[in-house]
Amino acid sequence: MTDMIYLDNNATTPVHPAVLEAMLPLWRAGGHGNPSSAHGVGRAARKALAEARETAARALGARPDEIAFAPNGTCADNVALLGTFALRGWRGHLVTAAIEHPAVLRVAEELERRGVAVTRVGVDASGVVDVAAVRAALRPDTALVSLMLANNEVGTLQPVRAVVELARARGVLVHSDVVQAFGKVRVDAEDLGVDILALSAHKFHGPKGVGLLYARSGRKLGPQAWGAGQEHGLFPGTENVAYAVGMAEAMRRASAEVAAYGVHTRALRDRLWDGLAARVSGIHRNGDPARMLPNTLNFSCDGVEGDQLMMNLDLEGVAVSTGSACHSGAIEPSHVLTAMGCSPERGRGALRVSLAGETRPEEIERVLALLPAVVERLRALGGGGAGGQADLLREVHQKR
Repeated sequence: MTDMIYLDNNATTPVHPAVLEAMLPLWRAGGHGNPSSAHGVGRAARKALAEARETAARALGARPDEIAFAPNGTCADNVALLGTFALRGWRGHLVTAAIEHPAVLRVAEELERRGVAVTRVGVDASGVVDVAAVRAALRPDTALVSLMLANNEVGTLQPVRAVVELARARGVLVHSDVVQAFGKVRVDAEDLGVDILALSAHKFHGPKGVGLLYARSGRKLGPQAWGAGQEHGLFPGTENVAYAVGMAEAMRRASAEVAAYGVHTRALRDRLWDGLAARVSGIHRNGDPARMLPNTLNFSCDGVEGDQLMMNLDLEGVAVSTGSACHSGAIEPSHVLTAMGCSPERGRGALRVSLAGETRPEEIERVLALLPAVVERLRALGGGGAGGQADLLREVHQKR
């Protein structure tokens, strides 16, 4: 729908027209070469890929030889963790956080199956990891700490730099999933100090299907796929040059505009929260307002299921997301909110609103006009539990 109010930008963002324009020449005649080919078309592709790597490195505060383009952020996270322990014969110890993305948590489970010990550090009620808890979790055989920079659900910013300092003193490597942070807050690999980090282009108006793995100079990772050795041997296969160019352009734009983005989205996010807090009783903010992405608002409403609230807003032309997952008709609260100590009811009632630089004040005012009435309607209906979900889904699809 062209008139949809899109407030789910932590899930994905639309490709910026300038990014698409940068990619188009790579699909036209003469721009489609294989970078490994020796002829002119191949050389042109190789030059475009090298320039994309340089642009991405500048935007990240890194060196071009520290950058490997990946199929997506999940693959980059997988290779970061698996590649670290592959070189150690699947032995050693990993410290991570209970609120990590599945791209890290599922890999941690796989590492345990292969013989690696894993400690999952908890968070406080605001969703922030305690550095002292990370320090206490370190062991003589700890090889890696993996801590995301910003949580994708509640938006809390994690103390990655402080963790780097204590890990470095113990000779421990640090990996950070910065997929949700880049473009929303300033991210500089050198300043952050991590050894490895992962990005995904579609989170900051780049194309889906391309990510990036940064490994600080001298940090080696064991390959998890084998082929002709492209991208430092970590992601072998013919490179997707057009998507790498698109990601680099999106990174350039995002890093240049991050300050203005923060001012714009924070003002609108705070307007939305202040308006909701004044108009909706029994509403609770999830996360730490002082340490949070500027664009993210996660909240729960007493007596209302988040899925039902999301679908009712969808019927009104507003796209948001929930903090819960539905499996075979059973709605379960997110692992993030559970780790924060939220009750199952509060977890199931969570809604995430995530803004973008393109979000307009009138869209926020429209949501403020709609959401309180939707909450009251659902409360009058008894919360709109999972029993009526199938009927509501049918109504959503019919209206669309």
